[in-house]
Amino acid sequence: MPFDPTTRPLSLNEARVLATLMEKARTVPDSYPMSLNGLLTGCNQKTSREPVLQLSEVEAQEALDALKPLNLVFQSSGGRTTRWEHNFQRGVGVPEQSAVLLGLLMLRGPQTAGELRLNAERWYRFADISSVEAFLDELQERSPEKGGPLVVQLPRAPGAREQRWAHRLCGPVDLSQGPAAAAPSGTVPSGLQARVEALEAEVAQLRAVVQRLCHELGLEADMSPPGQE
Repeated sequence: MPFDPTTRPLSLNEARVLATLMEKARTVPDSYPMSLNGLLTGCNQKTSREPVLQLSEVEAQEALDALKPLNLVFQSSGGRTTRWEHNFQRGVGVPEQSAVLLGLLMLRGPQTAGELRLNAERWYRFADISSVEAFLDELQERSPEKGGPLVVQLPRAPGAREQRWAHRLCGPVDLSQGPAAAAPSGTVPSGLQARVEALEAEVAQLRAVVQRLCHELGLEADMSPPGQE
C-alpha cells in the first residue's frame, strides 16, 4: 500500500528531511547515503529552501524515526556512522520524474512548471515544459486507490502568466490563501544562486572525501560546519 497523505500527512520537518535525502542522492552521490550531520546541513541550507529552517539534531532524528515506519527512509548497514537513504519512489509509488517534481516542491515551495523544469536540471532533465506538465497532471489526477492526488494547481497570481503547483504530502493545501507576494527587487539572481548551489555541492563532495580518508587512516574528523555545535 503506497503512502497516503490523506490519512497520515507529513510534518514540515519530515518533508524537509525526506526531500533533502532525495536531493543529495542525485546532486552529491559521493556523500550519499547521508550521515545525520550531513543531512542536517542540507536541511538547514539558506539557498534553494522555502521556507528556510533551522532544525536541531534531535528534530532531524525524530523526523527520520517517524519516516522509517512509513517505508520512506531506511538505514544503511556497515560503517561506524549510521547513514540514511530515502525510499520515496517505492514508498509513494511514483516514477522517477514524479518523485523529482515532488522533491523540488517540498524543498522550494510552490512553483510553475517552467520553474520546476529549470530547478530540476541537476536532478533530472525534462525534455520540455509539456513533459513536466504531463507528470503534474498525472499526480493531480492520482486515484484514491493509489493514495489520492499528490499535487494541486494554485490560483493564478495577479499579473502572472503561469499558475504555480504545490505538493499535498503535508496534507490539503489551503487554496483560499492568496498567492505569495512577488519577490522584491534585490532578490538573488538565478545565475548567482546556481553558482552558490554548485559551490555547496562541491564542498559536500570534498567533505565526503576527507571523511573517507580519515576513516581509512583511523582518524576522527570533526566535519561540523563552522559555528555549528
